[in-house]
Amino acid sequence: MKNKSFFYLIVAASLVPFLVSVYFWFFTTGNEMEAIFVGIWVPSILSFATFLQVTKQ
Repeated sequence: MKNKSFFYLIVAASLVPFLVSVYFWFFTTGNEMEAIFVGIWVPSILSFATFLQVTKQ
């Protein structure tokens, strides 16, 4: 892994929406669709980070 700060940034950027999604799903009432919407961000962020890493090389 060449750039550890980039890795930590991406992990944090995907962890935050994951935690928000879990919060919406389990700790609020009537926000299931919002939880799913925010949960979809996680693979999108990770996919974009993978794309950036591949295009750097």
